[in-house]
Amino acid sequence: MKKEWKLPKPEDTGDTLVYHPVVRVGRIVPFGYKQDPDDPDILLPIQRELELLEQAKKHLKQYSLRAVADWLSKESGRSISFVGLRSRIKLEQQRQSSASNQRYLAKRYEEALKKAEKLETQRIGGRGLRSTEDMGDTEASSD
Repeated sequence: MKKEWKLPKPEDTGDTLVYHPVVRVGRIVPFGYKQDPDDPDILLPIQRELELLEQAKKHLKQYSLRAVADWLSKESGRSISFVGLRSRIKLEQQRQSSASNQRYLAKRYEEALKKAEKLETQRIGGRGLRSTEDMGDTEASSD
């Protein structure tokens, strides 16, 4: 079974984002997190690094991955390569797309369920057996 590390979505409390601790799955501690000194399987968020990462995403619209990774490393004091930054951004985009697709499908399934329930209430019993009176009428008419 393959374990996958999922970044929790931060809560927006108005002016700042609040990040949550996550469970450590891999051997590498991702940028923006540090290992909990009491429990090695828990990663604690580093608010400053995660805020800088959000700024870096905005800078990627104007600058190259290498330039943004260098800027991020200098500002945070923690090294991140352009490959690491690209992987992190790509993974977040995939998760966002996947979540969007799941919301879309959930909406479609709800609509389909409502339509199916409506159809079921319109036709009571679906396929039913004919009563014996109906059968007698057809036999009499065929004579």
